[in-house]
Order: sequence, then C-alpha cells, then structure tokens
Amino acid sequence: MADHYDVLGVERTATPDEIKKAYRRLARELHPDVNSAPDAEERFKAVTHAYDVLSDPGQRQSYDRGPQAGFGGGGGGAQGFGGFGDIFETFFGGQQGGQRGPRSRAERGQDALLRVEVDLSEVIFGTHRDLEVDTAILCETCQGSCAQPGTHEVTCDICHGTGQISRTVRSLLGNVMTSSPCGTCRGYGTIIPAPCVTCQGQGRVRARRTIPVDIPAGVDTGLRLQMPSQGEVGPAGGPQGDLYLEVKVRHHDIFSRNGDDLLCTLEVQMWDAVLGTTTTLKALDGDVEVELRPGIQSSEVLTVKSRGVTKLRGGGRGDLKIGVQVVTPTKLDHKQKELMKQLASAHKYPAPSLGQFQQGLFSKLRDRFMNA
Repeated sequence: MADHYDVLGVERTATPDEIKKAYRRLARELHPDVNSAPDAEERFKAVTHAYDVLSDPGQRQSYDRGPQAGFGGGGGGAQGFGGFGDIFETFFGGQQGGQRGPRSRAERGQDALLRVEVDLSEVIFGTHRDLEVDTAILCETCQGSCAQPGTHEVTCDICHGTGQISRTVRSLLGNVMTSSPCGTCRGYGTIIPAPCVTCQGQGRVRARRTIPVDIPAGVDTGLRLQMPSQGEVGPAGGPQGDLYLEVKVRHHDIFSRNGDDLLCTLEVQMWDAVLGTTTTLKALDGDVEVELRPGIQSSEVLTVKSRGVTKLRGGGRGDLKIGVQVVTPTKLDHKQKELMKQLASAHKYPAPSLGQFQQGLFSKLRDRFMNA
C-alpha cells in the first residue's frame, strides 16, 4: 500500500495546513467530473483516504507509529513491568502488546421464528408447506465479499491489519500498553475501498424466499420445530442461523384432541338407542362404521382403535373415542304421542324419583373420555 505522505506529495514533517493545501490541489485535479483518465477515480479515492488519515491528529500519530510500536518513551518502570501484565489486563480490560488480532467480518446470521397453522386433519398424517419468508440472503453481486466485483479489501494502514490500536497508559507501576479496536477499520484489520453497491457492503440483502417444510404427524399447538441453517445469512456471507417453526392447530367444530386420541360426540335418536342400529360416520381420515347396541345410554363411549392421531414419537396411532348422547324428541304429532302413551302403558316403569347425584352430561362424558 502506498505511503499516505507520498500519495499527497508532502514530507512526513508537513504541517496540517500543508497537508490540506496538497489535498485540495490533488482533489481538484483528480476529481472524476474533471479528469477522464482511467485511473483518476482510484487515485482520487486514495488521495481522499490519505487526507482522512493525516488530517486527524490521533490517526496520524497511530499511522506514524507503525505496527511495531513499543512501549515508547518508557522509563525504568516499563522495563521492570514483567509479570504484572496479567494484572493490568484484568483491571484495564486491554491486552498487553495489542496482539488480539482482527475480528472476522463474517458472522453467524440471526435465528428466525415463523408461526404456521395446520388443520386437525393434517395433524393425523403430517403435511407439507411451502413458506414464503422475508429474510437476509447472500448478495449475488459480491457473493458475500462486501466489495464491488473486481475490487477487494485492503489492509488498514492505521492498525496495519491487527484490528487494534495500542496506547501507552501511565500507572503507579509504570507504563503499560493497552489496546482497543481500531476506529478506522472497526477492528476488522481491513478496509473495503469500493463497497458493493447492491448490498451496500453488507454481503447480504433482504429478499423473499420459499422454504419447503415437512410438518410431521402428531404435532400440537405450541410445539416448535427446529430447521438448522435455514435462518438469515450472516453479515459478510456468514453462516445462516436456524429457523424455528411454532405450530398452531386450528379449532375443529366436531373433533377435538386429547393426546393422540380424537374425541367427538354422536347424537342418537331415542328409538335408535332403544332398538340399536349401525351407522357410518365421516371421520377426519375416512368413513368409520359404528354399531350401537340396543339400550345404549347417554355418556357411553365407543372406542375405535387406531383411528386417532399418529404418534409424534414412535409408531402407531391413538384411538377415536365417540361419546353417545341420546336425544329426546321435543316435537311429536298426535299419532306419535299416542304411540308413546301406548308404550308407556304397556310397561310399568317406576315413577320419577330422586336418585344418586351425578355430574352433568358433558362432565360425565369428559371423565369417560379420559378413562375409556
């Protein structure tokens, strides 16, 4: 890399006014608007960068000191410091000698969280989704290098690639060297003279992409699925974070779920309960044939094996549990009422009387569901 003083055409002992005059003269001469030479733009950038460094007293001092700056101007205290370096590193937060090294521009991307809704019927066997997300992806122009194609990053001439600026601090025990991240390169050790115009030197851009997702059978509301390396691309093309999918199962008007079992209620007319019948029900995964024995009572639970939800871990499926609710007719015509009277007179049923306390129908059904 060219020496900044040579770039501006001044001596190393030049005053701030001499540096400013040299910069203004070269800037007018090399500005792309007035100079059409092929290398004018690159020379103009070099002149501007050299002036930025040398016009700042702190940066100029660091630049003049160079990468191998020692303890500087030290008295006897610096020579005898020896093993106290670890103590000062603990108290001052710096590092003796300033040799921590530059940090990488590439960092891991952030994790992302998406919420996906599925129907109860999709939970039985699992389902597939193509999810569209707005996220950070790799910049196709620079491929994560952060630099405009045809250019590359260069070593920082302030910290000389170390990413750290060393300073001498006076203490009761003598002079000690501490280090801090370079303010010019922000600790990277390199500078990008021509950042990529597509990603503004970030190495990544925001875009919409489609992520195919296979949602396994047996998921339930609140479950989170982890998809490694499907999150955002990190700065400077760093590795992708993870994607987490939070599942929500939509409410179903007929079927509900208890673990791996499916629950539903079957309304049975009084005469079907008395005489018994066979009926076909439309379950979530196809038809189910159910036989009602004669004299079946409300709150009884019929169990159909292996017609519930596929188990998330392990094989097999839960059961389909059907709670029976006998419906008493409320609107009868004259003929139907006469038939009911004849039926009642033909059998001597006991009169209504107080019996043992029982829970309500739905509570009773719930308990039987759980214990069936």
